[in-house]
Amino acid sequence: FRYAGGIIDFVKHVNATKEALFSRVGYFDQIEEDMEVELAFQWNTGYNTDGIHSFANGINTVEGGTHVEGFKAALTTAVNKYARAKGQLKEKDANLAGEDIREGITAIISVRLRDPQFEGQTKAKLGNTAMKTLVQRATNEKLGDWLEENPTEANKIVRKGIAASQARAAARKARDVVRNKTLLDGAGMPDKLKDC
Repeated sequence: FRYAGGIIDFVKHVNATKEALFSRVGYFDQIEEDMEVELAFQWNTGYNTDGIHSFANGINTVEGGTHVEGFKAALTTAVNKYARAKGQLKEKDANLAGEDIREGITAIISVRLRDPQFEGQTKAKLGNTAMKTLVQRATNEKLGDWLEENPTEANKIVRKGIAASQARAAARKARDVVRNKTLLDGAGMPDKLKDC
């Protein structure tokens, strides 16, 4: 496939059947020495957390790798930093987890480098540590700027992350209640010990 708008059009194509959280597709790129990263992203109203598609020198790295690790770490940092700066997360609030922030994301990470080191013969996972550093640095700087320049979109991202965090906490609480109730009911205990 060829997209005239590059990976921005690719994100639009992937999100075509979903309801986008906002119409604008975020984009940034960074080139350093003999490596470059290009990143496009958009959130949708879905709950899928594995909408990150990654490529190294045009090869689809389906198992991710260092470039995806760098993006995930920096994404979590940048969104939490923005949410705290804008007062959407108070001092007493815990930071949003990475999975909460990534809920509903569609992101394309495309990296180009001279000497790619893949793990395994299928070239499904990139192993260059320098690429993790580059992607992480680029995402921290450029995503932070993008969030500041697009406050409407940024607020929707943070609100979606907070809702996901609250849902996860409520689900954990419900599980704990059910587990404790089951223990108190004496499930699996011999009858002569139930009274005790």
